[in-house]
Parts: sequence; C-alpha cells; structure tokens
Amino acid sequence: MHDCGETGKSPLNNKKYIVILVSLIYNINMKKMINKYKFNKNKFLKNKFFFFTITLILSLLVFSCLDTASPVIYEFTTVRRGNIERSVSSSGTIHPVSSVRVLSQMSGKIEKVYVDYNDTVRRGDVLAELNTDVLRLRRDQQYATVQIARSNYRLQLISYNNQLALAERNLISEFELLTSLTNLENLEANLSMAETNLRVIETEINQHAFIVSPIDGVVLDRRVNEGDSVADSSSGAAATASLFTIAENLSEMQIEANIGELDVASIYRGQEVRFSLESLPGRRFNGTVENIRLVPLLINNVVSYTIMIKVDNHDGSLLPGMTCSVEFIVARSEDALLVSNAALRYQPTGLSDELLEELIFNADLEYMTEAERTAAINERNIRLAEQSAQEAATQNQRTGILAMLTGNTRNIRAVTIQGQARAQEGVRYLWFFNNSGELEAVRVRTGIITGSTTEIFALQDIEGRQFISRERQ
Repeated sequence: MHDCGETGKSPLNNKKYIVILVSLIYNINMKKMINKYKFNKNKFLKNKFFFFTITLILSLLVFSCLDTASPVIYEFTTVRRGNIERSVSSSGTIHPVSSVRVLSQMSGKIEKVYVDYNDTVRRGDVLAELNTDVLRLRRDQQYATVQIARSNYRLQLISYNNQLALAERNLISEFELLTSLTNLENLEANLSMAETNLRVIETEINQHAFIVSPIDGVVLDRRVNEGDSVADSSSGAAATASLFTIAENLSEMQIEANIGELDVASIYRGQEVRFSLESLPGRRFNGTVENIRLVPLLINNVVSYTIMIKVDNHDGSLLPGMTCSVEFIVARSEDALLVSNAALRYQPTGLSDELLEELIFNADLEYMTEAERTAAINERNIRLAEQSAQEAATQNQRTGILAMLTGNTRNIRAVTIQGQARAQEGVRYLWFFNNSGELEAVRVRTGIITGSTTEIFALQDIEGRQFISRERQ
C-alpha cells in the first residue's frame, strides 16, 4: 500500500564546495601574510590567529545560512474503497443449549443397559434397568402384612359393632365402648400404612427400577455398565451419581466465551458473532449473542464476564467441548473509503510554524459555511497582527552571533497545531503534493479504526489519490 516517492534535494546542499572555497581563501591569505611578515615572527603569529578566528566565524555563518537538509524520501499510500470492521476477540467453548444429568431414584444393581453413546432417545425411553429380585421379595412380604392388617381390622370392626349394640342397651360402660372404637381406628391406620408401603414397593419395581429419559435428545455420556451398583439421588453420593447425560438438541449449540471488563461495554444481545475452529481450518461460522451474564469472574486479578452465544449446527459439524476463536463484530462498514493509519499520523517536518498553521487553516475552511469562513479569516488576521506586533517588540532582544547561528526557534504553540487538531474528535489531516509540487492538506473525519486501516469521510472525492504516509532521509 506504500509507494516510495521521489527524493527531494536542496540546491544549496553543497557543503563540500563551501569548505573548498573557504580553505582556498585561507591559503591565499596565509601566503600573503607570510610574505608580508616573514621578518617579524610575533606579528605574523598574532595576525595568523586573528585571521583564523575570523575565517572560522565566517564559515559558521555560511553554514548556518545554507539549507543543509539531506535528501528526503517520501512514502505514499493510496485511498481506496473496501470493507472494514472492528471486532473484539475472545475464545470460548461449545456446549449444548440444554443437557440433562440422569440420576437413579433408588439404590441397586444395574441389570441391563439399553443405550450407548450418541444414541438418540425419546422421552420415556428406558435407558437402564435395576435388579428387582429383592424388591419383589419385599413386595410379597408387605402383601402378607397387608392381609394381616386387613384381617385384624375386620375382626375389630365386628367387635366394635357388638360393643355398640350392648352399649345401646346399657349393658356395658361408655369407657368399654370408647376403648373398642380406639382399637378399631388403630387397626384401620395400620392397614392403611401397610397398603401404602406395598404401593411404594410396587412403584419402585414398576417405575424406579427403570431409568428412563426425561427429554428427547442424544446420549452424550454413559457412566454405568451392567453389574454396577448405584446409589439413589438423595444419598451423599448424588454429586457423582450421574448415570447418563442427555443433550436436548444438538442442532442448536451455544458458545460460552469470556470478555474482559474493558470490552464488555461493546457487547449487546443480538450482536453478530463470527468464530472459527482449529479442527475445521478455512471454515467460518456465525452466531448471535444470546445472553450476557452479570456475575463477574475474577481470574488472576482480571475481571471478565461470561457471554452466551447461540449458533446453528444443522450439519452436525460442531461438537460439544470444542474450543473456538470468537470475534464480536462491534462495527462494520462496506464500500467505505479506507486509508492507512500511517497517513493519518503523518505530520510534515521542515515547515515553518506559520506555513503549517496556514495549510491546516485552509483545509478547515472547506468544511465551513460562507459566514463561518469570513469570521474565521477575520479572526485569524487579527491574531496574526497581534502575534507580529509581539514578535516585533521582542526582536531587538535577539542579536549577536549566537542568534544568527541558531536562527528562529519554533514556537511551542505552533508545533502543537496538528496535535490540537487531532484532539478534535474524529478530525485528521492527509498531506499531499499539488500539481505545483507544493504541500497541501485535506481534512477528513474518521470512522471505524482498526490496527492498520481507518475509515474516512471527506468532502472532496479523494478515492484513488495518494497521500504521504512517511518521510525519511
């Protein structure tokens, strides 16, 4: 993007000829002095020293008046049209949108396992079956207990009815009747409890002994084999009691990425995301930000936030656990004017403060209305007049050989003209040589900025034009 410009040479950049000329003058005058003072050594030495000093001072004066700049080589960059975008980079891990850990509701030994990894299951499908031999024995035992409780209840019911008939004839006391009623209610409660325990055992045999899928999905993980003993989910081993992991829908996945606190302000729901995988080089995938979790993560004294990204996976190329490089698209512009950042940073050297200020001022006039231009020109003329008067008042203080050798010192205020202009938000200047070979500036407004390129807006049609990006000697 950079092209080397032509070398600029100064017509007075011939110091060697000046040195030869001064040396020649010195030698000629030394010969004359030798001939004149050859019989007086002291006068000769004194005049020799004086002449050498005058010659040295004249040489310095000559050198200070010459343009001693080395040839300058300019590098140029071309304004072009293209697409540009600014993004925030991160890394993340792919997960299923929803996954379920299947636990066992009872303790026992695995009798059969009906599914394996990656099997597709429907809700209610049996995944594994527990051995129920002991449960069936307990069921028979509990059934006998129910029969005994029912018989005792029936016998007590007959006894209570007899006691009630006798009480109506005042043949027994009220206490005896209440005692019979209490025994009847106790036996009824025993019967109800026995029947409930029987239903619990039957439920374990018919339901809990069969581990079923709670959702439609795919088996991601299986941690049991036939013959393994498992504990129910209410025990202390519940954290490690997961038998199966089922993903609800692998056609839609999500990426979990972390964004630092400095960049999280650029992230929003629905934002476009682009990501790539090392396992699939050359392919790029798209997604959208679904959620920004507000809980901060503190890792090595760095605060970050978790961003959930929704992605499509109809072709099944994205697998759970894959790591990916994520780019959050913060801003994008298509068919925009683009220029190298080096051209926007460039500031001419070797120009006087007045000329530099004038070039920038002329570039700013283009963005003003007619009334604003008139006001700006009048204000500038007044300021220049005040500055000239101030310089004239202090001109007498700069005399002598030192002032002649050093020349004008650049005004600090003028040096910072370009920096002050850059301080204006989005305002920059591009520099170029016009048809007459003179330096000019074009004012532009910046848009999207990346590491090497910036989007610019200008009133002039500057597409395809070349601007200075660098100068070197």
